Amino acid sequence: MDTTRTIEAGELSADEIIDALQDGQRLRVSVELLGQHHQITLRYDGETYYCETPTRLHRHSDEAGMRACIDERGYAAAPETSV
Repeated sequence: MDTTRTIEAGELSADEIIDALQDGQRLRVSVELLGQHHQITLRYDGETYYCETPTRLHRHSDEAGMRACIDERGYAAAPETSV
């Protein structure tokens, strides 16, 4: 199942993004960077996670690396905190 789904940055949690990638979906994430709109493609081929930006292709060999990328770049919703 190789489908592409378009989402806004912050629409899904990091867990939901990872689950979608592991289920075979490509995610096209709409982000604003330096005042410009960009689309980033996230995908997983069963061994390597990919984050394709307009200028770079990031590769991550494991889920932890991809999760760190997703969190650092603000693609996922902020984790909820307990009060």
